[in-house]
Amino acid sequence: MMNEIVKTDNAAKPLGAYPHARRAGNLLFLSGIGSRSAKDNSIPGLELDAAGNILKYDIEAECHSVFANVKAVLEASGSSWDKIIDVTVFLTNMKKDFPVYNKIYAEYFEKVEACRTTVEVKSLPTPICIELKVIATI
Repeated sequence: MMNEIVKTDNAAKPLGAYPHARRAGNLLFLSGIGSRSAKDNSIPGLELDAAGNILKYDIEAECHSVFANVKAVLEASGSSWDKIIDVTVFLTNMKKDFPVYNKIYAEYFEKVEACRTTVEVKSLPTPICIELKVIATI
């Protein structure tokens, strides 16, 4: 059984001692992937005050960014978007962000038909508003 650790420079660097993904047989398990930029660690559309509190964020920009990061990890792992089988989505503001996220999600996943769970969390490790946990096949 193949067991491979995957790390890539094409997605935001992990915040701790964990890989972007791990392969077990023909399954690929992605660590939580957020919307931070792989280039400079910035969060698209985010504005913070001097104390680091969120003034404004852009769920649409973050959705596109998180999906790009997931795609980069999948490709670095020898998989692809169409091989996603399960997605858990963490939103920090379900009431406000779900309609926009759900619309963008439908555009990306129209032909994938992956299982999906969406939950609201109080916060994420950085001031992002969305994170994905993905399982795919190789």
